[in-house]
Amino acid sequence: MNPVTLRRYRITDAPAVSGLFREIYGDHYVQPHVYLPCMISQNHCNGRWHSLVALVNDKIRGHATLFRQTTCHSSTAELALSVVHPDTRGQNIATQLGQQLLTHAQALDCRGVTIKQVTQHPYTQRMAASLGFHSCGLLPDYVPSPFGGPGRETIVIGYCSIDGYRRPLPALVWPAACRELMLHLQAVFGIADKTPPWKGPKVHFEHVSGRYDVTLKALDDNLLKQLGQLPAHWLTSIRLRLAEGFASALDNLTAVGFTFTGVIPDDRGEGWLALFHRGYQPCALTLHCPHMQHLQDQARELGEMNQN
Repeated sequence: MNPVTLRRYRITDAPAVSGLFREIYGDHYVQPHVYLPCMISQNHCNGRWHSLVALVNDKIRGHATLFRQTTCHSSTAELALSVVHPDTRGQNIATQLGQQLLTHAQALDCRGVTIKQVTQHPYTQRMAASLGFHSCGLLPDYVPSPFGGPGRETIVIGYCSIDGYRRPLPALVWPAACRELMLHLQAVFGIADKTPPWKGPKVHFEHVSGRYDVTLKALDDNLLKQLGQLPAHWLTSIRLRLAEGFASALDNLTAVGFTFTGVIPDDRGEGWLALFHRGYQPCALTLHCPHMQHLQDQARELGEMNQN
């Protein structure tokens, strides 16, 4: 077995990194920037990507990056674009890349790192757990399948605190439908009496990768009516500020066909967002985290009910 060397990305690595993604994923990878070496270089030059590569016999056979939303000055980064050539799998290369990047996150003054774990296979879910990520939310049918299949890929969101920083959840009374999960996450991340300040517009709405994304500071009756009137066949994802009023929002959004699928860190601030989805295709998945498995089973049951 040939030795593996990890090092920081160099500007001359862009063609080889792009070629690695093409060799493994063909033309199906969901991040289009990997197909243009100039965009790989640009993302590193402007500080959005901070990558490591793995070399075997002086050839790049692995890659991972810390992705930062520099435009919103976020204290959170994402461990992303993790790929290892099939010829070198089984050597824990992805885990080693992840470990070093989590250490590098401290130097970037990150307070936390997220990860998107695919669900068509268990490897990234197991790796994320070994690196210290705690799964907190599901994104059903989040992107077209990177493996070239006809369906879409459901994603498990994980979060890892950096350098002892804790991102606490608000001290709310949780509805029975999600109490076990939310008490578990409070035990992991802590509890805060106050909800962090909201940053950004009260409502943000966009179409991304075949889904409609809505981010909300709060839900009122008028906005609920408008959301309920969106076409039911649209794949719609709501991210609602986790704060007072969550219990009633859960009931109201469920009544118009949305399913609660956990929480996700708000990368524009220090709080959390509750996840709700409608229009996804119910499916059976086997997930590594028992809390995410329970959410997935609930989402499948509710999705099937809403289709009938």
